[in-house]
Amino acid sequence: MNFSYESILPIAPLKIAALAGCRELAETMDKYLVEFRQKSNQEFQDQPNFHGYHEDTYLIKTACPRFGTGEAKGIIYESIRGADLFILADVTNHSLTYSIAGQENHMSPDDHYQDLKRIISAANGKARRINVIMPFLYESRQHKRSQRESLDCAFALQELIDMGVSNIITFDAHDPRVCNAIPLYGFDSFNPPYQFIKGLFRSVPDLKIDKDHLMVISPDEGAMSRAVYFAGVLGVEMGMFYKRRDYSVVVGGKNPIVAHEFLGDDLHGKDAIIIDDMISSGESMLDVARQIKERGAKRVFVCVTFGLFTDGLKKFDEYYEKGYIDKVVTTNLNYRTPELLSRPYYVEATMTKFLAAIIDCINHDVSTEHVNDPTERIHTLLEKYENLENKEK
Repeated sequence: MNFSYESILPIAPLKIAALAGCRELAETMDKYLVEFRQKSNQEFQDQPNFHGYHEDTYLIKTACPRFGTGEAKGIIYESIRGADLFILADVTNHSLTYSIAGQENHMSPDDHYQDLKRIISAANGKARRINVIMPFLYESRQHKRSQRESLDCAFALQELIDMGVSNIITFDAHDPRVCNAIPLYGFDSFNPPYQFIKGLFRSVPDLKIDKDHLMVISPDEGAMSRAVYFAGVLGVEMGMFYKRRDYSVVVGGKNPIVAHEFLGDDLHGKDAIIIDDMISSGESMLDVARQIKERGAKRVFVCVTFGLFTDGLKKFDEYYEKGYIDKVVTTNLNYRTPELLSRPYYVEATMTKFLAAIIDCINHDVSTEHVNDPTERIHTLLEKYENLENKEK
């Protein structure tokens, strides 16, 4: 994923401000950006238009220190005048804490979002352009109104635009149509199917990609488009579960699921890939995995962009021991606990190089089409895997 933009001017010198919740991700991504640019436009590095193009790092130092009351302020310690500023925020990182009146408080998505706005405010109109990267889109689960409810995601997008943000970059938005809230501004939602397949091949060497051995499963109606694409690009069949809910009861702010009903071909003897945007508590995902296994599936692999595991890992450990799940693949775009990283069933789909390529494209103000379309890369990977199998035979 190393691209060369010969003689294409960047829109402005690149600067990256990573909030505390995603510094590790940003540091790895920064190394890829440095590597990309060491190989690009070397003959122009002394020209004024390419000032700041070849750097040892594009990360700048920022902080959001807090007062004893829990109030905070955003600080940028380096000049960003005239820069193309990218601000990274992981709103799901609950591992960070701060003190209020001597009590420890874990940072919520609201806290992270406020810190993001503080750094935008600290930029104080000096940056040439401001871009926000929120891998997990803030309030994306509250994207539509079904009764007298707030529209938090739409309001947050409009608020960021009002503060001077030009582009908002996210991954696998719960519903990408939320971009209708800001129709005249940049909103990109990228997806990780190539990284899922790469992670599965790495961790499951005997995985067979054909109609006789594999099926892609959508756990609900909302994940249909993901599953349709995934099954289509792999050339395998697709199945779907739909959630039957009890709409007369509300538990924890939602209607409880009565049962998962399956639509699809016979699963007996096949591997199954369940694909979705996130694991929250994991309750419905585990129920789907159990039903797939009870329908005769050989192995069950779960692929999700964001592994939040809000109810912990105990149930996942139990289902792994019982053989209901074999692998759980998530990206490294959000905070993952050390406990999750140590689990034998966990597989990481690394997104840092992909994210670096996206930033490089946007900074050059060129189309992200060649990094956003994974079809060709998946086919190349499948061909490589098939050739390897044939050689071993």
